[in-house]
Amino acid sequence: MAKKKYETFREGFHACLPTVLGYAGIGIAAGVVGKSVGLSVIQVALMSILVYAGSAQFIICGMLAIQAPISAIVLTTFLVNLRHFLMSMSVASHFKEEPLVTNVGIGSLLTDESYGVLMTAISNDHKITSAWTHGLNITAYLTWILSTVVGALLGNWIPDPYVLGLDFALVAMFAGLFVLQMDTVIKKKTKQTIIVLISVCVSLYVLMKFSSPEVSVIAATLIGCGVGVAVTHDE
Repeated sequence: MAKKKYETFREGFHACLPTVLGYAGIGIAAGVVGKSVGLSVIQVALMSILVYAGSAQFIICGMLAIQAPISAIVLTTFLVNLRHFLMSMSVASHFKEEPLVTNVGIGSLLTDESYGVLMTAISNDHKITSAWTHGLNITAYLTWILSTVVGALLGNWIPDPYVLGLDFALVAMFAGLFVLQMDTVIKKKTKQTIIVLISVCVSLYVLMKFSSPEVSVIAATLIGCGVGVAVTHDE
């Protein structure tokens, strides 16, 4: 069997294909929801192009439905998407030889799903290139835009996307990416991985009692990163 490569744009495109079903399912659902709150197909497309974040787009639609003020929508979207800043920082060192515009492009299109694919490749000690990463990110980006537009077009005939179970595609995709990534990491650094996971779970549980889910997730992630650095440094 030929060894999988992580070099060209085309290889990045192929790496993204297993997650396309998840993007398509949740994207169609997001498009249907956007249409249900009064957005046009063009507005749904523009939101996908400019915001490009499934969870944030669902929240925006929900807040539009209750006529929330623009300032509240902007602040909430910022908090929900703040995790992308952390994800970009965690992979930045792998592209330090690339020009600024390339790094901006990678960081701007990095999502939870493409980050999972990228980190799986990194954790398996594969040498990745910016071209491969662009192939991964751009494929996901275009799939998301197309899926939300299709969802908006179908909005008049699918009043409730959750009846069809479309939302579960994203959950299934996350589970698959998590298992693939954790399988390699646990085999290499079992003790450290368990310590980090426990610290994140405990801190998230405690923080959720005092703060919003978005802030709690970000804070728990930072705590997990700090614990991870500490336990790795002590090796």
